[in-house]
Amino acid sequence: MNLLLDSHVFVWMRQEPHRISVDAIMEMLMPSNRLFLSNASIWELQIKIKLEKFSFSEKLEFVVNDECQENDIEILPVSLSHIYNLADVAIHHKDPFDRMLISQAMVEDLTIVTRDERFSDYDVKVLW
Repeated sequence: MNLLLDSHVFVWMRQEPHRISVDAIMEMLMPSNRLFLSNASIWELQIKIKLEKFSFSEKLEFVVNDECQENDIEILPVSLSHIYNLADVAIHHKDPFDRMLISQAMVEDLTIVTRDERFSDYDVKVLW
């Protein structure tokens, strides 16, 4: 299974892993499953850090590099196909970063790991 981590899941991996559901943790730890973090999530995290909504003890670039190496996470770039697919993504969810994750999951056939119940309003696979 290919898993796309929502921003909060990525943060919790680093700071509060106990907040991630047991089902999600089990799937994330399976060697046969691939983990992805979207460039859009990294962008969102940098904005939230700048707005002081939360912080890491290190710069975001170091956190992303460390987590990618330690947990074998692949960075998923935002492609034109993801952007163009947004035309087919309803605006049930007001957050543009989350709609991008939804679009990426649709185009790339990914399962989104998220606690956000609003993702279930879309035709995407969700794991929590």
